[in-house]
Amino acid sequence: MGEKIVNPILRGFHPDPSIIRVGGDYYIATSTFEWWPGVRLHHSRDLKNWELIEYPLNRTSQLDLRGVGASQGIWAPCLTYDKGIFYLVYTVVKAFYCNMYDTENFLVTAKDIHGPWSEPSPLNNFGFDPSLFHDEDGRKYMVSMVTDHRVPKKYAGRLVLQEYDPVKKAMTGPVKDIFKADKIFLEGPHIFKRKNWYYLFAADTGTGEGHGQSVLRSKSVWGPYEMYKAPFMERQNEGEAYSILTSRHHEDILLQKSGHCDLVETSSGQWYAVHLCGRPSKDRNPPDAERFPGSRRYMIGRETAIQKMRWTEDDWLVLDEGGTTPQAEVDMPEQESDLQLQTNGMKGKSNAQAVRDSEEQTELCTKGGSHICTLIRDDFDYKELDLDYQSLRIPMDAHYISLSARPGWLRMYGRSGLSSKFSQTLIARRMKEYHMSAAACMEFEPKLFKQMAGLIFLYDTDNYLYLHVSRDEDVGKCITLLKAENKKYEYLTDYLPVRENQRIYLKMEMEAGQIQFLFGYSEDTYEKIGPLVNGSFMSDEACREGWFTGAMIGICCQDLTGFGEYADFDYFEVNG
Repeated sequence: MGEKIVNPILRGFHPDPSIIRVGGDYYIATSTFEWWPGVRLHHSRDLKNWELIEYPLNRTSQLDLRGVGASQGIWAPCLTYDKGIFYLVYTVVKAFYCNMYDTENFLVTAKDIHGPWSEPSPLNNFGFDPSLFHDEDGRKYMVSMVTDHRVPKKYAGRLVLQEYDPVKKAMTGPVKDIFKADKIFLEGPHIFKRKNWYYLFAADTGTGEGHGQSVLRSKSVWGPYEMYKAPFMERQNEGEAYSILTSRHHEDILLQKSGHCDLVETSSGQWYAVHLCGRPSKDRNPPDAERFPGSRRYMIGRETAIQKMRWTEDDWLVLDEGGTTPQAEVDMPEQESDLQLQTNGMKGKSNAQAVRDSEEQTELCTKGGSHICTLIRDDFDYKELDLDYQSLRIPMDAHYISLSARPGWLRMYGRSGLSSKFSQTLIARRMKEYHMSAAACMEFEPKLFKQMAGLIFLYDTDNYLYLHVSRDEDVGKCITLLKAENKKYEYLTDYLPVRENQRIYLKMEMEAGQIQFLFGYSEDTYEKIGPLVNGSFMSDEACREGWFTGAMIGICCQDLTGFGEYADFDYFEVNG
């Protein structure tokens, strides 16, 4: 037996993967929604070990997310490569929870995957999930799904194709439907060419547990496209597509919600598909829930997995293992040596980022099944924040944070409140396992109750658990635990007095989604604060506004007076 790739390969909130190979290097782009910077890029030499590299949308001139709602923003980027140029197309969703969606599609390019990336070129806005196809004759085409605001909708699913002119950097020529269906819904389309066939590779049947992946083909890029239909594809109603990959009807397997694939060929001619997936918690929505009644809750969000593929004798694409269910482990392709992998892995990163990565401590954990867990501790000793951090909608420039005002500490200047979609001072990392912990050391001397700072576990602006220090007129400097669940706010503790002019240690521990918060005055001594909290309300299914991202753990500071009172953080760590 050869070495295996263990799924998911990108753990935590990493949906809608798009993959390419350039020489011996593989790159994956994933959606970031309202989190800044835009689009996560990962690099690998072997399809098993992945590292985060620079974000392509890292300037406000490229991306303005101020005011976008939860789970809006960057949707389904598509990364391609042609003749020395990297192409990235993506959607910026600015209105979604309404009748008429606003889905603005853009393209950026770069000669180096590490940047700099160009300013965006606007494309057509028929719908989301744009994908660029480079044909052998040099012509380029963009395919995307189509939104329909009419009541009732004309079609259940619709895909359109239009040519792109790389010289004019604009769409050109007619827009043509290449897929229309009354019952089957397709999105996330990609076009590939093989043996004179054009293949339309598309996600099907929504984004929940019924999700899947279909493949269609045509002799012309303009269609008509024929959907692959085979006896091994299980369907229980006409609304389900003929899927070559899906978790539906198999609630017991690890990788649920599987679909939204992209395809890559190795240098040796092997084929792999990356796809989104989800690992559910043990909790479910109540049967009378306003949305998704009885559904399992996915706190971690949608992740990225990989499957080995093969072509049939009649040139259709199928899972290498047969059937349609995704595997938790798949065979690796041939790989380079570990030394060469490490050398190439550091290429293009800043020195500080490379050192950070080499300092991460990895240990074997056995809770919830054997897997590799990573303890990441950031002592804020570098001039730039670690790439893994993201903020909400805006970059954390000097107006919000400083790594130089107090060397070895992160200074966070309090700005807007946690419901703000414009100017929050907050950085966070992804939740990656249901067994995890996080901790921070902070110095903060608030003067008023409107000044707060601390440790936060959140899904969006309406759903979070916030262990924070503030000041109360009667109690003085204090600590408390605030819970927000779909705009219902409650304090889970009284305002508990804490010592003046002394650093405070904040911690959260999670076991199977059950969360305990703690605090203390040293790193070795903590006391519990508040009850054990079921954190599963921070999930795709339980949140009423957003449902496409995942839970994040971070640190933040607010000053609702407008004076910008600051908190200093000595370190922040996440384990698991």
